Amino acid sequence: MGSNSAKRSAFAPRGEPLIHGINTIGLWSLYKKEVRRFLKVQTQTVWAPAVTTLLFLVIFTVALGRSGREVLGVPFATFVAPGLIVMGMMQNAFANSSFSLLSGKIQGTIIDLLMPPLSVGELMAGIIGAAITRAVMVGCAVALAMAFYPGVSLSVAHPWAVIWFGLMGAALLALLGLLTSIWAEKFDHNAAVTNFVIAPLSLLSGTFYVIDNLAPLFQSISRANPFFYVISGFRFGFLGRSDIGDTNLVVLHGALGLLAFNLVLAFLVYRVLKSGWKLKD
Repeated sequence: MGSNSAKRSAFAPRGEPLIHGINTIGLWSLYKKEVRRFLKVQTQTVWAPAVTTLLFLVIFTVALGRSGREVLGVPFATFVAPGLIVMGMMQNAFANSSFSLLSGKIQGTIIDLLMPPLSVGELMAGIIGAAITRAVMVGCAVALAMAFYPGVSLSVAHPWAVIWFGLMGAALLALLGLLTSIWAEKFDHNAAVTNFVIAPLSLLSGTFYVIDNLAPLFQSISRANPFFYVISGFRFGFLGRSDIGDTNLVVLHGALGLLAFNLVLAFLVYRVLKSGWKLKD
C-alpha cells in the first residue's frame, strides 16, 4: 500500500504542467514537420515560384524596359528584380502558413497540432518559422535564376536592409497566412484571401514602378500599404535608393515601423489562436 502511494506521489498533481519554460523538443519537432512538408514537393514549393517570378521579369522588361529605360538611375531590369524577389518570398510565406491549420481542419487531423504539449506561442513560432524558411529558400532560388538573366545586377549596397526587410516581409505574410488558416473553413476561403488581398497588395506596392509616377491620392494609398515598405526597403538594400528614402536613417524609420506593425499583428494572431476560435468549436 505504501509503495502505491509513493508511485502516485511521483506524478505531478492533475492539471499541473510537467514542462516548464520552452518546450524545445516539441517546437523543433513541429518546425521540422512543417519544413519537411514543403520540401517533399520542393519542385512545386521552391523551384516553381522561381520560374514564375523569372517569367514576370522577362515579360515586364520586354514590355517596359526597351530603349535602355532607367528607373532610380539603374536599368529597369535591375530596378524590378529586388521587388520580384521579395514579392516571391512574401507570397510563399503566406502560402505555407495558410495551409498548416486549414489542412488539419479539412482532413480532421487538427488534433495533431492542438493536443501536443505546445503553448500557443510555440505553435505560432513553429509554423511561422517554417514559413520564413520557405520564403528564404524561394528568395535564394529566385535570386539565383535572376543572376543569369541579361541586364540584371544584384550587387548589394546595404546588406542589413536586404536581411531585415526580407525577414520582416516574410514574417508579415506568415502571420497573415496563419490568421487566414485559422479563419478559413475550406480552400476556397484561402484562395479568396490570396487573390483579392495578397495579390493586389503585392502588385500595387511599387514592385514595377516608383510611386512618384502616381497621383497624390494614390501615393497616399500606397504609403498606407505595409507591402510598399517591405519592397522599397528591400530594394534599398540592393540599389541604395528607394521610394521611402536614399539614406540609412530614413529607411531605418520604415524598418522600425514595419517591426511595430508585425508585433501588433503577432499579438492579434496570438490572441485569436489562444481563444480557439474556429479551431476548438
